Amino acid sequence: MKESNKAAVRQILTKYLDENKLRKTPERFAVLDAVYSFNDHFSIQELSEKIEKDYFPVSRATLYNALNLFVNLRLVVCHRLSIGTKYEACYANTTHCHQVCTICGKVSETKAPKVETAIEETHLKRFRRDSFSLYIYGVCSTCLARLTREKNKKKIK
Repeated sequence: MKESNKAAVRQILTKYLDENKLRKTPERFAVLDAVYSFNDHFSIQELSEKIEKDYFPVSRATLYNALNLFVNLRLVVCHRLSIGTKYEACYANTTHCHQVCTICGKVSETKAPKVETAIEETHLKRFRRDSFSLYIYGVCSTCLARLTREKNKKKIK
């Protein structure tokens, strides 16, 4: 993630904490920095491991509370997928499509300009659109190749 984005999200968090007379704890900022150091989607377990490795141990409750705050501030988006809950830093990253492998759970992003255009041109009644996410479920190329190899092995026997 760009350093300018990290600075911007830190500023948003600081302003919110000041306005609401909340403590500016090192844990909140460590979680925010860790979130914005991921280049992809991450689970709570992956976040916990990264914070413990790069910063200091943080309790699960602190992680969940910080993530809930960041979701409310629209700095993080929570994806509830069939493979579990994944999070994603979303500042300056608004519209995109996700490919979700139903076998291994890998989530990747893809561009779909025609979908983006269709959504932009859709008139929504009494609703202001900010962004969108689209989930496409299927089988990734790695899992497909593995399944094909396994199928071919069975034919040979």
